[in-house]
Amino acid sequence: MNSKSAISTILTGIILFLASTGISYGLFKLISRKSVSNSNTSKTVSVTPSGKPARRSKIDPSLPLTESCPLNGMMLTKQDKAIWETRRPLAVMIENHEDSRPISGLASADIVYEAVAEGGITRYMGLFYCGSAADNVTLAPVRSARIYFVKLVSEYDALYNHVGGAGNCDDPTVNEKAKALCFIRRNNIKDMDQFGRAGDFKTCHRLTNRLDHDVAYEHTMACYTDALYIAAEKYDWTNVDAKNIPWDKNFKEWKFKEDSAQKGTTANIKFDFWSSMSKYSVAWTYDTATNSYLRQNGGEKSIDLNTGEQLTAKNVIVQFVAESGPLDEHKHLDYGVTGTGKIILFQDGNALSGTWSKATPASRTKFMDAKGVELPLNRGVIWIELVPTGNTVEYN
Repeated sequence: MNSKSAISTILTGIILFLASTGISYGLFKLISRKSVSNSNTSKTVSVTPSGKPARRSKIDPSLPLTESCPLNGMMLTKQDKAIWETRRPLAVMIENHEDSRPISGLASADIVYEAVAEGGITRYMGLFYCGSAADNVTLAPVRSARIYFVKLVSEYDALYNHVGGAGNCDDPTVNEKAKALCFIRRNNIKDMDQFGRAGDFKTCHRLTNRLDHDVAYEHTMACYTDALYIAAEKYDWTNVDAKNIPWDKNFKEWKFKEDSAQKGTTANIKFDFWSSMSKYSVAWTYDTATNSYLRQNGGEKSIDLNTGEQLTAKNVIVQFVAESGPLDEHKHLDYGVTGTGKIILFQDGNALSGTWSKATPASRTKFMDAKGVELPLNRGVIWIELVPTGNTVEYN
């Protein structure tokens, strides 16, 4: 073989090698992407049609449901209680930007609050305590703090998990009414800010492949309940604090009841937070068979990526709150979660009008009927929708 033929043969071999390598890599990436996509829809917590957590691997499914959850009255097992009574509630900020859907984790929350964060885009705060006790729940995407949510954290003396937030005390660009981070520090909230000291334990990280489509970086923070509780132990924030004071020393449980035998006929609930933001319009549909409500957002089913199931609630409370803002150059808002106002409670297929009151950030929110008597709630998941006063709620 002459030198030209040898060189030609070598070059041909190199080209074929590179081509085959490229094809193999491309196939690997495709398969990996499909694998990631499939893993994202794997069920870490299964949910029954009633909205109650199904029996998990840590729980003996033959055990009776004898223990009432202090947060929402859900009946669970002694094994569940043995876990949750060593902890305190965990409050987590989870966003609802349309690009970040479906979210991960809210199906495991005992209570969920929803309010506008800014620009008509709503945000959730999930309270995790009983229903999530036996699982390591993925929570995503976790986002920043807002002061009105923090004022609700106070009544649970909960761990507060978020990623940054509006306004340090010395920030002149943020209105005093919106300074969430300042409020956290001045009121000794048990802070799990991932831009603060809790981040030293790397309890959260960016999960860029959670969804089957690319999203902006701010929509990628994921946290995990087990890691957050481990981090909390480093500050002696368990069921008691560093001074050995139980989280529920001054906690007042709401009143709970069994499902009504007589079901109402109010089947559809619809409302907007901001009428100009249809992607954040909410609808709840009553399911008679399970005596629960199925959630839709922006005209589509609200799905939890952890379970692959539609989000449900046993009680939906529309709590009307005064909206003020934008307050500053960052377009921060404030919602009056202390004081008094009106509510509509949806349960058992009925719509019940009443009032709410909360004297201070640390005091318990009370829900009462027209005569001032506390309204009992059905045992199970509670959604509290913080809707601007004056908005219309349609139901039939």
